[in-house]
Amino acid sequence: MKVLGLLGGMSWESTIPYYRTINEQVKARLGGLHSAKIVLYSVDFQEIERLQHQGDWDGAGRLLAAAAVALRAAGAEAIVICTNTMHKVAEAVEQASGLPLIHIADATALQVREKNIRRVGLLGTRFTMEQTFYRGRLQELHGIEVVTPVSADRDIVHRIIYDELCLGKIRDASRDEYRRIISDLEQQGAQGIIFGCTEIGLLVSEQDASVPVFDTTAIHARAAAAFALA
Repeated sequence: MKVLGLLGGMSWESTIPYYRTINEQVKARLGGLHSAKIVLYSVDFQEIERLQHQGDWDGAGRLLAAAAVALRAAGAEAIVICTNTMHKVAEAVEQASGLPLIHIADATALQVREKNIRRVGLLGTRFTMEQTFYRGRLQELHGIEVVTPVSADRDIVHRIIYDELCLGKIRDASRDEYRRIISDLEQQGAQGIIFGCTEIGLLVSEQDASVPVFDTTAIHARAAAAFALA
């Protein structure tokens, strides 16, 4: 079994299901008292969030790259960035560590393609919904068309992530907003919905959509476990 290096804490609320899911997958596969070999580097998300909103992605990338190097020194054999947004600096992290990086968008795309879906709605932070590092990867590498909410709704999705979900706050009113936005994406022709932020699954689930839902937290964690066991 390979040792997984998790870059977590972004936020810690969504790092918990990563640890749980990876271990559940290992136990299901190997049985008995088997558990995953994991090294976790949990960053201070306040520092990362500040750099994100300042647009200092190079600075954020340096922080994660240094953490990845520390994971390798601790015995990690692969890197798992436990957040969608910070995959913007995935290349820098992979190059600094010299380890394979299990990319969350690639793992998600495989699941989307398995269902023969070609057009998806994407929910996430504004960075993930608007910049090309994520949606461009889905479109250019995997041939998946991506639609996003209108600008005002992107603001709502982003605000709820940072002001509520990252702080462990779950509000029914916010769930209703997400349901409305998901419905709008379906009306735009989305054949599936990607929860492109690892906190979104804390608020809504497949029951809140009439099309298939792709929870990137669960998908990424399962892909990491499969890599470790391959």
